[in-house]
Amino acid sequence: MKLLLVIILLLIIFILFKLFKTLNINILITIICSLVILQIILAPNICIKYTISGAKLFFNAVFPSLFPFLVIINIIISYDGIHIYSKLLGNIISRPLKLTKECNFALLISVLCGYPLGARYTCDLYEKDLIDLNTCERLLNIATNSSPLFIIGSVGASMMLSAKIGYILLISNLLSCMFMGFIIPSKNSLYKIKNKNGDSPKRAVTTMNIGIIFKNSIEDALKNSLNIGGFIVVFSVITGIIKDNVLFHIVLNKFSLIIGLSSNFTEGLLLGLLEVTNGCYLVASSNSNLYVKLPILSFLIAFSGLSIISQVYSYTYKHDVSMTKYIARKFIQGIISSIFTIILYFAFLQTSSVFTFNNMNLYSGSNLYFLILLILFIPLLLVNIIKLFHTS
Repeated sequence: MKLLLVIILLLIIFILFKLFKTLNINILITIICSLVILQIILAPNICIKYTISGAKLFFNAVFPSLFPFLVIINIIISYDGIHIYSKLLGNIISRPLKLTKECNFALLISVLCGYPLGARYTCDLYEKDLIDLNTCERLLNIATNSSPLFIIGSVGASMMLSAKIGYILLISNLLSCMFMGFIIPSKNSLYKIKNKNGDSPKRAVTTMNIGIIFKNSIEDALKNSLNIGGFIVVFSVITGIIKDNVLFHIVLNKFSLIIGLSSNFTEGLLLGLLEVTNGCYLVASSNSNLYVKLPILSFLIAFSGLSIISQVYSYTYKHDVSMTKYIARKFIQGIISSIFTIILYFAFLQTSSVFTFNNMNLYSGSNLYFLILLILFIPLLLVNIIKLFHTS
C-alpha cells in the first residue's frame, strides 16, 4: 500500500511539472497541499493519529501555561504596562542591545514565556508607533526565543534526563539572542519615534472598567491560544505524514550513510527544521555522542523551525517586515547558539571542578528567574568593558 502511494505521488509530481513549465509559488503550494490531501485519503489513520497527538500536546502542555499568561499580559497592557515597564527598567536591558526602552516589555515576555509571544508583542509595539520598522525587525530576532520551561523541563530534564544540560542550552539560547542584538545593524534605534504627524506618540490611558478589560483580555487570549494550537496540530500532522512516508525513509537512510550519523539523529535534524519539539526528541533519543547532540539541539531551539516561523509570520504579515531576513538571521542565531553550547559543554560538563550544580537546586523557580535576570545584565557589563577599552 505504501509503495503504491509513493508511485502515485511521484507520478502526480511528474505530470504537474510537465503541465507547468514555470513553477511559481501558487503552483508549488497547490501541489504540496494536493499531495497532503491524497496522503490523508489513502492513509486516514495517520492523519487521525497525529491530529490527536498534536491536540493532546496543545491542551496538556501549551494551553494551561499559555492562556492564563496571555490574559494577565493583556490586562497589564490595558493599564499602560508597557510604559510602566519601560520606566521601571529604563535602559538597563534595552540600551546594550541598541533598542529603545519601550522594548523592555517584549524582551521580558520573550525570556520568561518564549515564542511566539515575543513576536506578538513586538508587532504590538510597532502598531502603537512606539518603535520604528528597523527596530521591529531587530527586536523580532532578539525577542523570539524558546521558554525556560521548554528548554530546561522538556528538552533538558525530560528528553536528555539532565537539568544541567537544560541550563546550558538555556544560557546558550539567551546569549545567542544578545549576540544578535550586537551584530544586527541598528538605524537610529535609540531615538524617540515620531508618529505620522511628527508628534511623539501619545500613550493610551484606559478608561474602561476592569470587567470589560478582563472580558477583552480573555477573548484575545483565547483567540491567540487557539491560533497557536492550530499551528501545532497542523504541523503535527505534516510531521507525521513525512515520518510515515517510505520515500522519506529511503532518502533518510541514504543521507545518514553519507554523513555517517544514525538515522534517528538525521531524522531529528531534518524534522526539527520543520517542528522543533519532535526534532529535539528524535535527536535526544539517538545514539550519538553528547557533544554532537547538544550543538544540534541548541541550533534547533534557537532556529525554532518552520512551525514557529509560521506563527511569527501570522503576526508580522500585516507589516512590511522581511521574513527572508528574519529566517536568515534565525539560522545565524542557531549557529551562534551551537557555538556557545560547545564552549559551555567543555567548560562545565567536561570539567566538573570548574563549576558544579550539586549543591544548588537550580531547577527551583526562584533560582531560575534569578539566573535569567543575571544573564540579562551581561550585555550592560560588556558595554562598560568595551567603553573602558575605547577610552583607555
